[in-house]
Amino acid sequence: MSEKQPSFIGGHPVLDFVNTVAWRTEPTRRVERVSDAAGWLRWAVTAEVFSAVPDGELRSEDAELVDLVALRDALEAVLDAVTDGQPPPAPAWRALRLALLRAREAAALPPVLPLRWEPGTRDLTDLCHALALRAEELLAGPGASRVRRCAGPGCGWFFLDRTRAGTRRWCSSGDCGNRDRARRHYARTHPAAGR
Repeated sequence: MSEKQPSFIGGHPVLDFVNTVAWRTEPTRRVERVSDAAGWLRWAVTAEVFSAVPDGELRSEDAELVDLVALRDALEAVLDAVTDGQPPPAPAWRALRLALLRAREAAALPPVLPLRWEPGTRDLTDLCHALALRAEELLAGPGASRVRRCAGPGCGWFFLDRTRAGTRRWCSSGDCGNRDRARRHYARTHPAAGR
């Protein structure tokens, strides 16, 4: 897990959004991978939430960043509960519900089928709305049962498990998976170290 650039291993933009924090479950190592408005808009394009960075001068209010991070925190708590087979915590669920209501209120609903809410693509508020609507899509569809949390110590990143047997354990076999294999190998070859 590089701690400088966002990673796109989640298999869904909402999971990659929550994964913009490195070492999510290890507070002393936790690192924000996207920290400013311009970075979030670049992230939105790379994640294919927006098709292009908006033209013109970027206006960003601190409140927009706060709302975006609050949505990420709420989704993190909801997804943790989903992967643990527990009901979502009430405060996180209320925050997600409110974000969905705001997103639908602000989005267009063109008169074409299939029906699909279309949020704007101008600023961080629009990004927040787009991610809330994508979260609704994910959590209301068959993908919700495929959401997993990385088993790597301290990682906690989310991903869609698309394996046939549903047994994927790590965000990345080449990253957290390799660390786990190295730990197990060391424990087998250095039994005295485990005592």
